[in-house]
Amino acid sequence: MAGSAAWAQEVDSSVPMQSSVSTDDATMEDGEDWIPSISLDSRFGYNRNFSDRTGGFGGDGLYLDINGKISKRFSYSYNQRLTTEPDESFFDATCWLTLSYEAGNFAFTAGKDALLVGSFEYDAYDLDSYYDMNTLFYNSFPAWQWGVSASWTNNAENSTFILQAANSPYSWTPFEDNLYAYGAAWRGEWDCYESYWTVNMWEYESGEFVKALNLGNMFYAGNFSLMVDCMMQGAEIKNLFRGITVSTMPAYEFGDQFRLFGKFGWERNARAKAALVDILPDDITSVSDDYIFYGAGLEFFPLKEDKSLRLHAVWMTNNYTNIHALNVGLTWKFNLTSATKRLISKIKK
Repeated sequence: MAGSAAWAQEVDSSVPMQSSVSTDDATMEDGEDWIPSISLDSRFGYNRNFSDRTGGFGGDGLYLDINGKISKRFSYSYNQRLTTEPDESFFDATCWLTLSYEAGNFAFTAGKDALLVGSFEYDAYDLDSYYDMNTLFYNSFPAWQWGVSASWTNNAENSTFILQAANSPYSWTPFEDNLYAYGAAWRGEWDCYESYWTVNMWEYESGEFVKALNLGNMFYAGNFSLMVDCMMQGAEIKNLFRGITVSTMPAYEFGDQFRLFGKFGWERNARAKAALVDILPDDITSVSDDYIFYGAGLEFFPLKEDKSLRLHAVWMTNNYTNIHALNVGLTWKFNLTSATKRLISKIKK
């Protein structure tokens, strides 16, 4: 996710965590698994820029991901970027750190979490996206903020409505800036369609807000999927359509092991987004050209029923960095919980 889905992991800590063991495991108690799921996630690859004939090997980050339950109603989720930038604090490199409480159809979450923004691109895990084939919003927006949220899910469990209050993306000093973000979201899920729609207000000065309407959509037909995101932001409601972003990503899965996808996006003149100039790169907000990007890629999962290892080859280009690049690499998710259990089992023998 910015500031920072197949194997796509949604960045939504309210999603129920998968049990790390089978139901006959000794760690199960009263139908609950109290052993946390712990993994180290990373991506490595080779990038070749044909525009300026540069290239090389490199890594795209190392993440510690921990999910578990304290009781039948309380659960926690933690994701920490272990590679930090200069002048970053420990909490600056914390993607999310949440405690959630479930009571019937209701859930309440507190901590550091992603701001609600209705976009499936925005909802993608860092290691599931490719930088030069993203919107500037994804690459620049400071998504992770401290706050609280409340949600209600209908009995059919196909619609969830969420309210959130958090620090504003324009707030750089927690406890001090007194700037806030408010969001309302609808997340729907059916066999052929998923929705992630939000209405947002992000405070950039006392009493002054960027308004946003973000409509994320996913369509499914057999092994084919189509993401269509439409995002509109502006300091004034009348200017929403002047700051529009549209991105689409068709994808087709060949069985359990191959996924072929393409991606195209258009961001209307970022300068028209008024207060967003404080977030988007300075040079893009000072030009009149719209931002356009596109590309295609192939992902391969060699372990069939296990998506923890993925190989990829992606070609991408855009008119911001003006590159034509090929990135080839692999992503892995090392399940420390499973590895530890296997080690203990062998020691006991």
